[in-house]
Formats: sequence, C-alpha cells, structure tokens
Amino acid sequence: MSTDPQADTAAAENPATPEAEPSAAAEAEADPAADTDRTGPDGSGTAEPAGAEDGAGPVAVHGEAGEGGPGAEPPVSGRGGEGESPAGPETETGSGAEGEADADAGAGPEGTAEPAAEAPATPALSEAQAELAAQRIERERIARRKAEREAPVAAGAKLSGKAADLLAAVRAVEGGAKPSSVYFDDAPAAPRKAPVAPPAPRPAAPAAVAASVPSGDTVEGVRAVLARGGAPEALAGPAAAALGEDAAGQLTENPWRLLSLPAVRPTQADGFARALLGAEAGPGDERRTTVLVGWLLAQAGLKGHTALEAPVLEKALAQYGVPDPAEALELAIAEGSVLVFHEPLGPPVAGTAENAADAADAEDAEQPVRVLVGLEGAAMAEESLADGLARLAAGTFDASEDWERAAGSAPSPSASELIRAVAGHGLVTHTGGEAARAEPVALAAAARELGLRVCLAAHAPGGGPDRVTVAGLLSGAEGPGRDTDGQFALDLLVVLDAPQLDVETAAALVESVPDGARLVLSGDPGVLGSAGAGRVFADVLAARTCPQLVSRTPDPGPLGELVSGVGIGELNQVDAPGKEVVIVPVKDAGEAVHRAVQLVAESVPRAFGIPADSVQVITPGHGGSAGTRALNAALKERLNPGPGRFGGFDPGDRVVHVPSAGRALPALVVSADAEGLHLERAGARIVVAKELVESQVRHGWAVTAHQAVGTRWPAVVVVLPGDAAQALSRDWVYTAFGRGERHLSVVHGVDQALPHAVAEVPAKPRTTRLTGLLTALATAGAQPG
Repeated sequence: MSTDPQADTAAAENPATPEAEPSAAAEAEADPAADTDRTGPDGSGTAEPAGAEDGAGPVAVHGEAGEGGPGAEPPVSGRGGEGESPAGPETETGSGAEGEADADAGAGPEGTAEPAAEAPATPALSEAQAELAAQRIERERIARRKAEREAPVAAGAKLSGKAADLLAAVRAVEGGAKPSSVYFDDAPAAPRKAPVAPPAPRPAAPAAVAASVPSGDTVEGVRAVLARGGAPEALAGPAAAALGEDAAGQLTENPWRLLSLPAVRPTQADGFARALLGAEAGPGDERRTTVLVGWLLAQAGLKGHTALEAPVLEKALAQYGVPDPAEALELAIAEGSVLVFHEPLGPPVAGTAENAADAADAEDAEQPVRVLVGLEGAAMAEESLADGLARLAAGTFDASEDWERAAGSAPSPSASELIRAVAGHGLVTHTGGEAARAEPVALAAAARELGLRVCLAAHAPGGGPDRVTVAGLLSGAEGPGRDTDGQFALDLLVVLDAPQLDVETAAALVESVPDGARLVLSGDPGVLGSAGAGRVFADVLAARTCPQLVSRTPDPGPLGELVSGVGIGELNQVDAPGKEVVIVPVKDAGEAVHRAVQLVAESVPRAFGIPADSVQVITPGHGGSAGTRALNAALKERLNPGPGRFGGFDPGDRVVHVPSAGRALPALVVSADAEGLHLERAGARIVVAKELVESQVRHGWAVTAHQAVGTRWPAVVVVLPGDAAQALSRDWVYTAFGRGERHLSVVHGVDQALPHAVAEVPAKPRTTRLTGLLTALATAGAQPG
C-alpha cells in the first residue's frame, strides 16, 4: 500500500494505522458532530427546543438533532448498544448498524426538522408516493389473504397459524376481555400451503392511487387545539393526516397523541398536555403511559428492533418519569396497543423436586422464556415472513439430470454447489463477498437455460439489464409482473443484498412468491444491516432451517485482502504495488476536507485515469466539519460551482434521491421547472416534485456508508475525521472499505479508533423474533402428524 504523491503524504507508506495497542475504553455514544441518524436524506433529525427539558414550554420543532442540549431526553442503557437503550431517545450519531441508516426522508438537507406544510387539496403524486402507495396496497392484500385463510379464529382455538393467534388476541383485548397472561407459548402449526385465494384487485398503475388528504375542517379543528396547548400551528396538517378525521377530538381527550408526529418528543408532548389539562396531566397518567409505550417501541423500530424485552422497556419508561413502569406496560398490553410474546430459551429446566424421579417429571419442568413486547405492524410482518419462508422451505424438488449438467458447467465450484442446492430445495441462502455475487448470477443464467422464469433482484439499481430492484419488483414498476392470484409470475427469485431486507419488505416479497417456486437469499453478512426494522438475513442464517451455501470465492487483490481481514476483526497491512490502497493521514477536519477534494479532483483521476464523477466519497455522518454536508459543499465548489438556482442545485450536480426509507439512488441534476427538479438516473429521467425536493434530494459527491450499501464505484475515498471516531464499527468499516472496485483512499484522522473499531466494536444487536419463529415452525413440521 502506498500514499498518493499528489497528496503530499510521503510519510504514510505504511498501509496500516499506527501499531499501538487499541484503546481499551468502552464504546460511548458517537460525537453529535457525526450527525448519523435515521431521518432525512442528509441525516437531519428532530430535536428538543432549548429549555424544553422541563416540559413546561410549548412544543417547538427546530434545529438539528441534539440542538435541545444535553438532558433533553434521558439516556437509557439497554440492548441497543452500550450506554443506550433500543427504546431510548434517538441519538444523533447512531453509530451502530442500525443507528446510522439514512432512512426517513422527512427532514431538509440543511438539517432542519420543520414540520411539513399543510397538504394541498389536490396533490400530484410523485414517483416515491406512488411506490409507497403500491406497497401499502400490497401489504393490505397480504393481510386480506391471511385473514381469509385463517379467520374466523377465536383466542386459543383453531390455531392454524401464529398470525391468526395474534389477531385473535388483539380482538379479545379490544372487546374488553381480560388479557391472557401468556401469548403464543404453544409451538406453531406445521408449515402449510395456503389455499388459492381469489385474485386481489391490482391498480393499473401506482399513480392511480389517490393520496389521503385531511379535510380543511379537520385541519382547522386541530389547529385550534394546538393553539390552546401552545403548539406550533404548522403541526396541524401532519397531525390531521396522522390521526385522521377525529384528530382534534383525539388530541383533546389525550394530548399525548401528539407523539404520533415524528417531530415531537415526550417532553414537548408533556408541555402540550399540561397546557390543555393543567394539574391533571401527571407522569403516571394512563393516557400518557400507554402512548409512551407505543412511542418507545416505534423509536426502537427506527434502531432496527422488531420487539423489546419487557425489562428493557420498563427501564426506559422509568427514565421518562413513569412511576410504575410494570403497571404501565400491563395496561398497554391490556388495551391492545402493544402485544406480548413469550419466546422459549433452550430446553425446559427441571424445577424443584424431592427426588430425581420427580425432577425428571415433565410436570416439574419449566420452560425458560424471555418476554418480548412489540407493535402489531412489526409482529404481523414477522409472523407473515416466518410462515412464508417455512412454506417455501417445505417445498421439495427432484433434481433432474439437466440440473446436474448445469452444475457441471458452472464457472466455479461454489456456483456448482449453489445450483445443486437450488435444484432440490425451495429456500436456499448464499453468503459471500463481492466476488461471490457472480455465483447467484450464474445460477440465474443456468435456470433460464432450463426454461424457468427467473428474476434477479438487488437493493440498488444497476448491475445489468436482467437485474431489477426489490422496490421496483414490489411496486410493479420492474420485473415479471403478477399472475391472476396476485403473485409473481416466476419460478425462481434470487435476491441479492439480502442483508438490506427489513421485515416488512421481506414479508411482502416472500408472500408474493408462489407455491412451487424457489427463493434464494444471497448477500454479505458483514455489511451494514437494513435501514428498517429487523435483521432478516441474519435471522434466517441463525435459524438454520434451510440449506446454507458459503462461497469459497475470495475477493481478489489488495482491496479484497484488506476487506476480508476487516470482516474477521483484523486491520491488516497489505501490499499494494499499484496503489490500490492509500492512507492519507490528516490532523484535523479542515485538512480532511481539503485532502478529500484534492483526491477526487486531481490525484485519483491523474494516477488511475478514473474521472472525478466516478470517485465516491464516504464519511461516517452528515454533520460536523467533515460530514457529508461540509464535503459536498467543498466538492461542489470545486467540481460544479454555481449559484444553486434550483433550490440549491445546478445542472450537472451529483445528487442522491431518497424516495423512501433506506433507498439512496444516485442521480444527476438536469433541469428544473414548475413541475419539479428533473434528474437523470441510470439513463432514465425522473421528476421530483417541487415540494419534495428539500426532503428527498441532497448533493451526492459524499454519502454515508448506509447510503453506499449495494453500490460500488471504480474509486472510493473514505474520510475518517477525528470527531467521528466513536461512530465507527466493524461493519461500518467493512462496508465503506468494500465499496471501491480499483482504488481506496483513506483520509485518516482517527488514530487508534480505526483498529479498535475493527477489532472490538461489532454491529449493535437487534432484538427480533424471526429466528425463534422459524425454528419453532421447523420443529413443528418435523414432528409426526
């Protein structure tokens, strides 16, 4: 590995970082300057207003995340990472795999979190709105199919599936019945094939779906309630859209329902409630605690969890001043606003007994469990996904001689193994690095030659004419379309970048795969996880209920050697005679920005013949003096200076379009008019409506690692400023370093934080239920009868 001579870094010939021992300090929360959160395309988030920590003032929403000052939201320790509860308040940095994802497109590119303006009476649907509407219709179709094949179901009777039991429990508590002390303790039914459902109506085009817009009277009623409580009237439109036509009545009866808005925090809702209710509004108010339980679970979902352990949730409630957290949680469960699950932990343990014979008695054995609490949406998605995966895994196929001949002519031994596994099984997982992506591609080619209808779907666009995106496949904009039953018209679906699947996307995808078809989930388990809730690919691998193929094809060259070492926790020194890897040490953030611009504009194009528009900058966060905002400003000034006459953009600007959570699509600005901002993406023209530009489009010369997942560039410059040291983790470094095809420059200002992160900071854990559900279904299916 060598340094770039044009960057004046001759003293950095050593490819590794300084060889001192990694710091033994415990992992702390990342510096707010890193600004790596799960909100807008630039990472801007919501914040407590100054002085809001006492909850006395009116609701105010402004500024970048963290602006409210320390103490605005209490820190909570828990499973979400050291020093942070998964249910606790959202941090601005979110250094873990789930904390830094650039998901929600609800905040502006300058870090503000101004509430959305009141929607126009007849809005024109954008591409993103049409896609989200189509996905919503698809989820409703899935829910209808499950209800049709399993309803009517009474609680505790006719257990044909855990999703049915869940629905029964919800109906019971909604009807006023006393909640059961135990839900879903029984093993699920064996995998079953659903009867053919009648074809679900499908819109001719997603754009035909009408958007739900609250009426003017509803908005005015909400505005009046907000004014009485001292809250900004600008929240009236979003509140009416979130709560429905009776929004004013709901807020009057329970002011804490204001937490339904992403921009509002508990201390702000408390101040609003005191203004409306006076002394009646206390921390133990049942209305407050019930809403707070749901809000904490929603915040946990933003961090990647689909459920929380009951003790963790109770601790988080205590941090928000709830006097009796256990009672508050029981009340929320009794009212049906959340669901409780008992997940078995290992085999039953013998209880107390007077002799060995009694101890061995089955009646004396107790099943250790962990109690999980979750919201209905995530629970239904995981139940549906588990059922669908079990259905596909139960399918068996006779491997014909044609499959064997295809395996024999495969381009590599690992590709041959994958073809043989898929020949006889309905569900197969495949893991490997970047070079291993050729193996599922070879599988798809072989299956097409055998006459099968094949679809190859990836997280990001590009990669070949025969490849579609998962989002495009679900929306109907790409792929083979659907048959008369509303399912994909295919025989084999190969999903690349499977770690990027969240539970809701995966559930919609798997439910749409018809009986008799095969599904292959392929990806690199070392990269950052999904922007949405869940860890689908990791859970399927952990369940071990289907064949798992591990590629033996290594990533080539010095870059492949470096990234492979990072994957096992080692930051190795590699030989890079062709300057494939270059270390550029810097002293401060200002120098880091200067060196990054120099590398993109001069050094890399001159040394490798790679144009500047093919060099991608990756940095841990959006904020700070060397975050994406600062880097993009400097790169625009150097590469495409202009006045920003189109809302801050000029023709020729590289941008990132974030049409929905977790999707960051690179594009180029072409022009703008009254219709919106015109972009060019992969040779196609798209238009982002004028009112959505601020929340969905940002400059794209520099991105975060979460935005870069699923895409590779000829050259990558990874910027590691000193203030982002604590935002680093092994999966972040693995993802960022692996985005370069020919060259990687590391602008290094974090000293020993880099080797420490690689060796000792794994991905933050996520609390999910999918592994247990899949294991239980497989066990039930293997039992006689």
